[in-house]
Amino acid sequence: MAAFTKSVKLLFTISGLFSFLSSNVFGQKSEVVHPEWSRNATIYEVNLRQYTNEGTLKAFEKYLPELKEMGVDIIWFMPIHPIGEVNRKGSLGSYYSVKDYLGVNPEFGTLEDFKIVVAKAHGLGMKVIIDWVANHTSHDAILINEHPDWYVRDSTGKVISPFDWSDVAKLDYTKMELRQYIVDAMKFWIKDAGIDGFRCDVAAEVPTDFWNDARKQLDEIKPVFMLAEAEKPEMQQYAFDADYGWEFHHIMNQIAQGKMNVNNLEKYLLKNISEYPKNTNKLNFITNHDENSWNGTEFERMGESVKTFAALSFVMPGMPLIYSGQEVGFNRRLKFFDKDQINWNDSLGLTPFYKKLVELKKSNSVLAAGDKGADIFRIKSTNDSCIFAFTRKNEVEKLLAVFNLSSNEQKVSFEGDDYPDSFTNYMTGESKVFIKGEIITLKPWEFHIFIKNK
Repeated sequence: MAAFTKSVKLLFTISGLFSFLSSNVFGQKSEVVHPEWSRNATIYEVNLRQYTNEGTLKAFEKYLPELKEMGVDIIWFMPIHPIGEVNRKGSLGSYYSVKDYLGVNPEFGTLEDFKIVVAKAHGLGMKVIIDWVANHTSHDAILINEHPDWYVRDSTGKVISPFDWSDVAKLDYTKMELRQYIVDAMKFWIKDAGIDGFRCDVAAEVPTDFWNDARKQLDEIKPVFMLAEAEKPEMQQYAFDADYGWEFHHIMNQIAQGKMNVNNLEKYLLKNISEYPKNTNKLNFITNHDENSWNGTEFERMGESVKTFAALSFVMPGMPLIYSGQEVGFNRRLKFFDKDQINWNDSLGLTPFYKKLVELKKSNSVLAAGDKGADIFRIKSTNDSCIFAFTRKNEVEKLLAVFNLSSNEQKVSFEGDDYPDSFTNYMTGESKVFIKGEIITLKPWEFHIFIKNK
């Protein structure tokens, strides 16, 4: 073993060890104290409008036991606030065009309806976070009328819409009064509705120091979980528990399409280790509301490798996400600005598959998020561009994963001493003893997750 740079301190062995020993990446170790309930959690994203025919909180409520049965730990609601009407897109508008930070969209129900859902989720042992859109509001928001000076304007005095989002108006975070208003609004949902945290929309478009202060104030009420829709290391120093694994997501898509291979995945892991302290987290996903509606379903992007990459997202360092309908293999782009509905017919039989992955994440300490989880030890093979094999182990548990990330059959053998052992195939229950030097055959996109026998 040999150390590389002082700032990264990566260890490398002939087995290809990815191990991060120093947390001094962006100045110091992340100071965020992660809620213990988030460590082995699976996050489930709820597209409330499209979840049921009614598209209401009351209609969704009956699905809570099913999510509990699947093993979901954290329920993330896309924005539940009233939606603006000025410059509205489509017939119902974007969830992310918020009219009132303190209200509930009447199409979804009432504040009392939401409180009931939160209480029932808590009663089942699940946590609830809501989408928080701090960067912008609708053009007819309460704030734009009460505090027009809280918005970014061009030289003519016209409110600026970020990017090509013509239905929203950008807030000006140089205004200290605005900052405290937003934090107080977030406090309202924790105190009055009992939620457990926030998924923060386009978080990098809002100054990091705002989030740092917000997290400090929110944690004074109770420990919260904060997820940033961003991929920016500094945001996890004081504010966020996790950010988006966008780069990992894009690499998975590119591998599925034959445009990248495992070597690109290895470079990503090394880059991620060098940029993020060990006690930070990534959100791993193969789909979400943006990907589904704008870039295509996981089946469009990944084809026959969907289950392979879904499994990989659960065993890689980080926190896995399941989006509404993913667990039944829903294969259609949902409308974003209009009423649509998920077909809950699980014709592919994927629900048991996802349930088993959730249980794997929940029950194995080596898969815990952040510094509570185990490092990845890459196992070199005779075809490293196609085969991604690794172990994650601690004093009591050991997991061995073998993935054929290619559309071709592979016959390979492995190097090193970390894989020969007695295991149980987690997905099938079959026993497997790996013998050093043996040749194994993997079908296209075939994968196996093994748990060491005790």
